[in-house]
Amino acid sequence: MQNTPKGSRLHIGIFGRRNVGKSSLLNLIVRQQVSIVSDFAGTTTDPVEKPMELLPLGPVLFIDTAGIDDIGELGDLRVKKTTQVFRRTDLAVIVTDGTWGDFEDRICQECGKYAIPFIVVFNKSDEVKPHNSLTAKLTEDKIAFVHTSALNNSGITDFRQALLDNAPPGFLNNPQIIGDLVKPGETVLLVVPIDKEAPKGRLILPQVQTIRDLLDSDAICVVAKERELKAAIDNLKMPPKLVVTDSQAFLKVDADTPEDILLTSFSILFSRYKGDLAIQTQGALAVDNLKPGDRVLIAEACSHHPITDDIGTVKIPRWLNQYVGGELDFSNMQGRDFPEDLSEFKLVIHCGACMWNRREMLSRMLQCKEAGVPITNYGLVIAYSLGIFKRALQPFPEALEVFLNR
Repeated sequence: MQNTPKGSRLHIGIFGRRNVGKSSLLNLIVRQQVSIVSDFAGTTTDPVEKPMELLPLGPVLFIDTAGIDDIGELGDLRVKKTTQVFRRTDLAVIVTDGTWGDFEDRICQECGKYAIPFIVVFNKSDEVKPHNSLTAKLTEDKIAFVHTSALNNSGITDFRQALLDNAPPGFLNNPQIIGDLVKPGETVLLVVPIDKEAPKGRLILPQVQTIRDLLDSDAICVVAKERELKAAIDNLKMPPKLVVTDSQAFLKVDADTPEDILLTSFSILFSRYKGDLAIQTQGALAVDNLKPGDRVLIAEACSHHPITDDIGTVKIPRWLNQYVGGELDFSNMQGRDFPEDLSEFKLVIHCGACMWNRREMLSRMLQCKEAGVPITNYGLVIAYSLGIFKRALQPFPEALEVFLNR
């Protein structure tokens, strides 16, 4: 893995009406022709992404969007795509040519809905100035704004500084993957099955990121396949502080790991890292309320062709059907496809969302909360259905308390 994954970058969404200079502004800040620019309104259709290093902040991902005021049948689809970007935006940029009305208010409302900090960019400042009452209102509300001209390349330094000044402070303080669970010098044993779903010649992203987090925390990392787990433990002079396994191998790893050694899974680690482990722990308890015929949504953040015994389409449905004692009605969705209406589902089961930023996973959890539908995570629901839930939560006292106080 050579570059910072998109999910670990600060997501900066650029919003505004058509033809206010959003794409031109993006091209200037990244110093590349990333987005197509023309005088024709509505040139940008699907969101355009550009990763870069915005020093001293670090890795960011700019997202250029279609105009919020697009019209027509295709325009409605573009606006829907734009609205979806709010769910993964950590910092929003509202670009306007000095005009302020219902469309700009709508962007502010979306930012408020997801608690997204934002700045305002008055572009085309060489042609038109915003009304004094507008800038006075922004100042009163303590909303940062800058004046730019993408045509004349002016104000870009101020724009860059505004991004740095208004980046959410919590971005660099997200939960660690695993480093806070172990002390320097302690050993963690990672169980990494090499099966048909393992990418050829490399490890999957959660495994790589977990290894890196352990190294950053001065811990010792040992990696083995599930068949070599017992030998790996026996070969160590001191038992590992923690064993982390792929959730699909939970049962075998549970059997081969002594009870005095903590055990969890990569997926559960990422439930905490990308979302809210306590909420998803509570969601796993909803499995006890399922009855044959209930609808269950299984959602994955990235797309792949299912293989034989695929975890999302085969294994989890099989384990849950066995637990419930009958056939549940499963729906599977991948990528950013997700129902607007969740009322027909009794439970949502989500992957670890390793490819997403934390904001997007929290937004999806918020949607489930508003719909009154419990949401849980692959590793959690697997551990629960296999009867090893309590052990899998032992490394996480707050989540364990949710389970014990159910």
